[in-house]
Amino acid sequence: MKSRGLIDKTLHFLMHNSILFTVIVMCMVHAVLLLIMLFSDVMPLVYLNSVSVIVYLFCIVLAKFGHIMPVYISILLEVAVYSAVAIYFIGWHSGTFCFLCSIIPIIIYFGSFLFKSGKRWIIALIYSVNFALYIFLFLKFHDAQPVYRLSEVSASVLMIFSSFVAAFSIIFYNTIYIYSSESERTNLEQKNVQLSDDAHKDALTGLLNRRGFLPEMEELMKDEKTRNFCVAFCDIDNFKRVNDSFGHDGGDEVLRHITKLIKGEMQGCSICRWGGEEIVILMKDYDFAVAKVKMEYVRKLVESNPTVFYNKRIPVTITIGLEENKGIYSNPEELIKVADERMYYGKEHGKNIVIFE
Repeated sequence: MKSRGLIDKTLHFLMHNSILFTVIVMCMVHAVLLLIMLFSDVMPLVYLNSVSVIVYLFCIVLAKFGHIMPVYISILLEVAVYSAVAIYFIGWHSGTFCFLCSIIPIIIYFGSFLFKSGKRWIIALIYSVNFALYIFLFLKFHDAQPVYRLSEVSASVLMIFSSFVAAFSIIFYNTIYIYSSESERTNLEQKNVQLSDDAHKDALTGLLNRRGFLPEMEELMKDEKTRNFCVAFCDIDNFKRVNDSFGHDGGDEVLRHITKLIKGEMQGCSICRWGGEEIVILMKDYDFAVAKVKMEYVRKLVESNPTVFYNKRIPVTITIGLEENKGIYSNPEELIKVADERMYYGKEHGKNIVIFE
């Protein structure tokens, strides 16, 4: 499990630092080639590899500052020039043609980020030019005598090293591409889940909104096994006075506080912010007698737990209308309307009360 997490962290780091990693590796590759050429006494390629190292050191600086396009162009030009010059001096069979193969994943991977939609043809053009250069060098030099003849040891080391670089490039960029695709898909799925939650929940309180609440209630009404439930329609008393006295921030804090109290007490119930200061509670598997007792307890709980806002206590009460599903309502709105009307009756007759008939 720990190794899996380490792999994910490593791939995540490489994905977000792939261009910097690329130029660092290519700088190291040319440092190794410089040593091989120095050992083989091929001085033109010693000088050329020295220039390549300097180019990639400069590319490292550009990559750190986010200048991807100049780095991308520098990589393509440097590899093309080095491959052509190296093949001329030490021959086709030295294996330096492998470097032209090694940049194919680089052309595609970074090109897909740099060239979007209608400009994707540029990637195909660059690939075609790279392939054309490969064919030209093969036809020109595969039977030609090189300027420098490497020793058997140097030739073997160079062939193995060039092949390793090409294989590493193919494996690395395919791995990063697959990981980035999976990461993007996972992020999209998470965003879709979050958007779905946002579409069905109230941003302030975290309660369901009507869009999320009504389908749940409708499903209960259709299921004959779960028709025994109650609905409470709650409204905060004198909420406008709270907003006028403490501002809308104070009103929001009161809503959050009451929501927390109700959620803590009514666990297993679906709770909806119906609108403004109105809250609807769906009590699944509650008979009417139990629901009455429970709502009376909730009313007292709110009354005895004032909201604390900037060291000020804001006492509030709620009025609750209660109705049970009697099998006579055709849709959720009809049942909720009855509970709403009972709540309004309570408002007109003193507030801070539970009305159930």
